[in-house]
Amino acid sequence: MSNFPFLSVLTVAPLVGALVVAFLPRRSPELAKQVAFAWSLLVLVLSVVMWVSFNAGGDRFQFRESYTWIPNWGVSFTFAADGIALVMLMLIAVLVPLVILASWHDAESSKRSIPVYFALLLILESTMIGVFAAADVFLFYVFFEVMLVPMYFLIGSYGGHQRQYAAVKFFLYSLVGGLFMLAAVIGLWVVGGKTFDWQALSQVDISTGTERWLFLGFFLAFAIKAPFFPFHTWLPDAGGAAPAGAAALLVGVLDKVGTFGILRYCLPLFPEASKWFAPWALALGVIGIIYAALLAVGQNDLKRLVSYTSIAHFGFIGVGIFAFTTQAGTGAVLYMLNHGLATGLLFLVVGMLVARRGSALISDFGGAGKLVPVLAGVLFFAGLASLALPGTAPFISEFLVLIGTFTVNKPVAVIATLGIILAAAYVLWMVQRTTQGTLNPALTEVDGMRRDLNLREKVVIAPLIALIVLLGFYPKPVTDVINPAVQATMDDIGKSDPAPSVGGTVQEAAK
Repeated sequence: MSNFPFLSVLTVAPLVGALVVAFLPRRSPELAKQVAFAWSLLVLVLSVVMWVSFNAGGDRFQFRESYTWIPNWGVSFTFAADGIALVMLMLIAVLVPLVILASWHDAESSKRSIPVYFALLLILESTMIGVFAAADVFLFYVFFEVMLVPMYFLIGSYGGHQRQYAAVKFFLYSLVGGLFMLAAVIGLWVVGGKTFDWQALSQVDISTGTERWLFLGFFLAFAIKAPFFPFHTWLPDAGGAAPAGAAALLVGVLDKVGTFGILRYCLPLFPEASKWFAPWALALGVIGIIYAALLAVGQNDLKRLVSYTSIAHFGFIGVGIFAFTTQAGTGAVLYMLNHGLATGLLFLVVGMLVARRGSALISDFGGAGKLVPVLAGVLFFAGLASLALPGTAPFISEFLVLIGTFTVNKPVAVIATLGIILAAAYVLWMVQRTTQGTLNPALTEVDGMRRDLNLREKVVIAPLIALIVLLGFYPKPVTDVINPAVQATMDDIGKSDPAPSVGGTVQEAAK
């Protein structure tokens, strides 16, 4: 099966499914939902087969395919996946069917086409797979930009309050970042011998000044997409306005394109510039952890609160990347996966709660656990996973990031640790104000609050809970895939882990 064109098939399959769903009659919404769900399951099955076929001890990039596209520009449809990309592709394959199932009734209140809503989800899946699978810089840029379109319509056409403002803000921020990248992509093509092939460009020797400018062009685009402080302001608006399922994909997968881009493009292609900018990137990561956590504490909107928690979590990922140790790097990549699972679960559960109450304001809840105890329990579990409670998958990620960072930069690790305390504050306070305490009498008058989780909703959350617990106790199957790719990335930038001294302390990282 190693010769099977997994990546091109996985990229095209959801797009074909989207066309089928979009052209189904509007009077048959149930059929559209069923076809979209079945198609996403097909992608999941293919992704599982690809995961099993991947050889963790083999070549760095596997499942490579290349098809000529624009020969005069040196552009090809080139796909390849290392361990980092493979993990993100599996995250997409797992989340999309669950999001489709969770969004079964999300489009009904919008008075817009239900088949189009589910077609947009499949188009989004296609572009997300493409952006992680691309091994041609120009192809990556195309997917990076096209990915904005389905999310723009999901937010602007099917979202909630201020959806059009949030959709335009999301689109403009990402488009501006894309323009910086486009300039850097063109510059890289010029200095790289007029090719966009990643492997060829990774061998090009670029002058110091040019490398720094090119790095900055890519980094700004990825920092906006992630988002890192101070480029984060679009996310609370987009996450708050988007339908719960689209928001779960936005913070669970789409944002990871930024951190993935830094690992795949900024570090290997511009190693010296990466080291030169590292102190600034670490500073942005630490500020984002503390700043976003403080803002999350003061939120009264559940969806905006979850969005701010994601900004804080991306600060941890950024710190793990720019610490330049394999331990922190592995933790950062694992964090990308585990954050997608935990925050995806949190957003879906919050969406279920908001759909029942008809409001996302925390002040409109209070004591809801007395009416929907199972849903309240799942919200509590999702919150604990989000704050990285030991025994849940995010704890392993956070621990690796902090330990790996502490060996080379103690002040950054210590300050970042404060984010753990703040995370406990905003998560536990959120749970206390929504599901605990005295029952809000207004809740008893809302029909939706009398219904606990149904079978469909239990099917949505059960796999996510199982994965969060399983990876919390046994992350080895994932770390075995991630470690070789992270080590190769550290080799690309000429960094090695600090070695323990005879006295038992840890030496500073090699400069």
